[in-house]
This record gives sequence, structure tokens and C-alpha cells, in this order.
Amino acid sequence: MYLGIFQRIRERLLSRISKERPRPFAQKAIGVGAGGDKTFPVDKVAEDIIISELESSGLPLSIVSEEYGLKEVNGGGSKVIIDPIDGSKNAISGIPFFCTSIAVAEGATVGSITTAYVVNLINGDEFRAEKDKGTFMNGERVYSQKDEEFYLVSYEAQTPGRDITRILPLLARSRKTRCLGATALDLAYLSCGSISVFVTPSLSRSFDFAGGWLLVREAGGVCTDLKGKALDDIDLGLSKSAPILSSGNERLHEKALEILG
Repeated sequence: MYLGIFQRIRERLLSRISKERPRPFAQKAIGVGAGGDKTFPVDKVAEDIIISELESSGLPLSIVSEEYGLKEVNGGGSKVIIDPIDGSKNAISGIPFFCTSIAVAEGATVGSITTAYVVNLINGDEFRAEKDKGTFMNGERVYSQKDEEFYLVSYEAQTPGRDITRILPLLARSRKTRCLGATALDLAYLSCGSISVFVTPSLSRSFDFAGGWLLVREAGGVCTDLKGKALDDIDLGLSKSAPILSSGNERLHEKALEILG
């Protein structure tokens, strides 16, 4: 039901966002979004495109967006969790790694998410998942890593002095590490086996990981907090809610939890 809408959003975003990427640091903040972070022109452009397509779909939806906050469309209905630009700092800095993340839920918690869609706004890679139907990258079904080797651990460090110290034992066990700067896209590439483990010890908002959570789950991976607690009962909203540890499979996840203590 949603795929056609999301693909129209993808085409409009890829066409427009390429024109909204000026030289690094040329964009100035135009306000503060509902999530508490600065809003830049590229964020607003992406959000406007997404909301306009959702409005024109005729579907009754309740939108939760990082920039706008809560918006009822066509009378309100299924909850749609949007991060118009995940990796905004990358986008305004000229670093080509950022995305749009959309998730649809039939309830108020992460566990009620039924549909996920993440699009890499640089190369157009499209990740989608539906509950109990698998994860797909560019139309091909994909699966997360199957063995127990830490080939590549990616991470997010909102407060580097504290966060990196917390996860350093895990980083030290990995063959390679990356701090890529866009949580939803990290989780998307974990879902297709490119990344072994993703970790962020600071609290994340649900719109940062909502889409990625389902992509990982449907691809065979695991997503919990740093103590191994499931994220299913976390409310879908604008507040910071949980740190994230995500792995390609259960045994790999258990090893990561053991290392993190």
C-alpha cells in the first residue's frame, strides 16, 4: 500500500536534494525542529516533499516528524515516523552520507512498526521492509551477516569523550570501525550484511532508528539497548529514548553484549 507513495517521495527527493547541497557549511540554520535539533534548509525541503506526498495519498495518517512534530493528515490514522534528513550534519558539511527514513506503525510503540523505508540520498539505494515479509535492497531480498566475526563495527558518538570510552572494548575487537553519521543508514547497510554491528551509547530518538529497526529485524538481525533489552515497548515520539546495539545475528549480538559488559 505504501511502496508506491514512498517511491514517488524517493524520486522527488533525489531530484531536489542534489540541488540543495551547496558548498560545505554554506547553509545556515533556519530554526529548531520539534526534535530539538537545528533545522537547515535541506531538512525543510525534504520534509515538505514527504508531507505533501503523504497528504495527496488520501490515506488517514498521523505524522511524527523530526522537524514539524505531530501533524494529522486526512483525519489521522496509522502513525508515520519521519526523519526527513538523517545525517543532517553530513549533509551541510558536504559529506556524502545521509538519508531519509520513514516507518509506519499501527500502534504507539516501536514493536508496532509494520513498514520501513530508507533511501540513501546520495546514490539512491532503496531499503524497504514489511513485517514478516523480509528486507529488500533495490528490489532484491537481503540478509544480515550470518557468522560471528566483527568485520566492521560502525558507531555514533554524540559526546565522543564519553561515548567512545564506553564502546572502546567493542571497537578494539573489530577488524575495521567507522563513524558514518546517519543511524538509519548504518542500520540499513547492516541489514544487507555490509556492517557487522552498529552501536550508539547515547540516547537516540525513535525516528532515528524506527525504520532501521524493522529493516534489521526482517533481515535476520537483532536490535536492543546496550543491556540487551528489546526496543519493542519504546514509545514512538520525539523524546530521546534508548541507546542502540544492533548486530547481524543473535550470536554476534551476544558476543557484543559480553564485550560491552
